[in-house]
Amino acid sequence: MKNRSYNQFCALAYALDVIGERWTLLIVRELLAGPRRFKDLLDGLPDISTNLLSERLKSLEQQGILCRRVLPPPAGSAVYQLTECGQALEVAVLELGKWGSRLLPSSLEGLAMPSLGATALAIKAFFRPEQAQHANEIYELHLGHEVLQVQIEDGMLHVRQGQTQKADAVLHTEMPVFMGLFAGQLKPEDALAAGLIRVEGDPDGLSRFLTLSSVPAVA
Repeated sequence: MKNRSYNQFCALAYALDVIGERWTLLIVRELLAGPRRFKDLLDGLPDISTNLLSERLKSLEQQGILCRRVLPPPAGSAVYQLTECGQALEVAVLELGKWGSRLLPSSLEGLAMPSLGATALAIKAFFRPEQAQHANEIYELHLGHEVLQVQIEDGMLHVRQGQTQKADAVLHTEMPVFMGLFAGQLKPEDALAAGLIRVEGDPDGLSRFLTLSSVPAVA
């Protein structure tokens, strides 16, 4: 299928020729946290059809945005991952996410739960580097069956999927609870008291994590 072109001598128009199709940037969002299997992408992109996802992946591979590789044994799974060209979209995707945050509804009711990629994007978008200048910590977020590793090094943030062997705090919860905490709709002490979240390691890890990365409170 040949993509339509704006046919304009404009860098933005050329960029949109490649990434402007529906679902394309959301596929990039999912891969910014790390390689994903086809099934993982389907799970993170509710309502996309298998045929359309295959079509978008093929197009992005042809454009050099992503590539497909097979993980070494014992996994042996085929995964998709961003190329250097694809990773370069992160800044633009983050800025779009920040801009779009003002359009978010006040409730998750009727909406699909945020995916691993959407959660990683939110953490990056609302990270406060000015409050993390001297922080050197690793958080491990177990959100249902998914795991995110959040590393902070002197004001720099790194978010990737998968576990680490040296987390300062490990947080166990479900995605709706985490998003309630992240959006400020649920207080950490209330979630802990109700058993909605479990913290291993540093007991203050949850509050400190939310101080460094969460939706700013509305005055």
